Amino acid sequence: MKTINIGLLGCGTVGTGVVRLLLTNEVKHTQYAQAKMDVKRILVSDSAKKRDPVIRPELLTTNPDDILEDPSIDIVVEVMGGTGLAREYILRALRAGKNVVTANKDLMAQEGEELFREAARYDVDLLFEASVAGGIPIIGPLKNSLAGNRITKVMGIINGTTNFILTKMYEDGSEFEDVLKLSQELGYAETDPTADIEGWDAGRKIAILASIAFNTRVTFKDVYMEGITRISSLDIEYAKKLNCTIKLVGRASERDGQVEARVHPVLLSLSHPLAKVDGVYNAVYVEGDAVGDVMFQGPGAGEMPTASAVVGDILSVARNEIKGVTPRENCSCYDRKEILTIDRTVDKYFIRMTVVDRPGVLSQISGVFGQKDVSIDSLIQTKHSEGSAELALITDDVIDANLRSALDEIQHLEPVMAVSSVIRVEKDS
Repeated sequence: MKTINIGLLGCGTVGTGVVRLLLTNEVKHTQYAQAKMDVKRILVSDSAKKRDPVIRPELLTTNPDDILEDPSIDIVVEVMGGTGLAREYILRALRAGKNVVTANKDLMAQEGEELFREAARYDVDLLFEASVAGGIPIIGPLKNSLAGNRITKVMGIINGTTNFILTKMYEDGSEFEDVLKLSQELGYAETDPTADIEGWDAGRKIAILASIAFNTRVTFKDVYMEGITRISSLDIEYAKKLNCTIKLVGRASERDGQVEARVHPVLLSLSHPLAKVDGVYNAVYVEGDAVGDVMFQGPGAGEMPTASAVVGDILSVARNEIKGVTPRENCSCYDRKEILTIDRTVDKYFIRMTVVDRPGVLSQISGVFGQKDVSIDSLIQTKHSEGSAELALITDDVIDANLRSALDEIQHLEPVMAVSSVIRVEKDS
């Protein structure tokens, strides 16, 4: 029986999980691929570091040439992360005629076009299921199972850290900073959580999903991103009054050949399928013209869920190798569609502001909104403190640029003390 040799670039949490899963389900994998999977070499930065016993010390190397220049290695698996060395090593592997499996969302969101071009040039596979939503199968379904559809929308909760924070704020009434600290103590958030809480991590993932769903190149720089740092317990309380929750959502849609891709908090109706996706779980919701609405849900990160996606790709490549199948067309971005900037998008908005409590203030605010073509759907006014009141309103659909122009004027009105929150409202599914 043929052996498929694997070279592993990186041996952190995910790399260890890949080795563990290959060993745990070795018999099944051999039967499935009709070949034995053998991890031949593992690139690490420190071969003396203490590691999980599943990692055999004799496999370790600090020299990438031991993998990239070894003609016996069939598949290079990149789980080291980053965009510098990872890009260099993947390109070298592709140009050496080696198939590549990667979990690198940063690289695929920024440099995917170049990598796909090289994979096609050297007639090898480049698979990346684990780059989005960990163990949830979504890239394969979008590329294959749903290929017969015209996808109109892909949206998801695709960052477990922010979903944990917002879930705890909703359940406990806690403030953002307190829950962020808790998430760091529990290991859900990094010491520097910026990539998560500012929406950058989700932005990379939605760029990848949008590119596949709409068959056009969407890169990280095309995605509008807004984080959760300004969400307060008071915003959560208003969401509850409106039978909503607040989630950080990655959202991409296409209409009339125009594509938009963004990440931001949304006020989400409790009837929406994504509303009950809580804690560190992820989910991706897809609308297609034939299939209708479908949702994929599960653990979006972690050693074994992510290893599940990586090993699935390894087995797909292995079967191609054994059957002598020509590698698939890796890149599905055969079209060139216009990417809308955020100022041209249309949404409903939840807006909360503090104003001086006196007659005529609401008419002043309404007047500015009217001049900017912003229509108010509903309004809640409450006493805030002596001499001030709080206005919480929801707009009808409005062009982003019009709303921003109106708020620029409103916050300079003499009776307006503060515009505290501006959160988009997701329409029901």
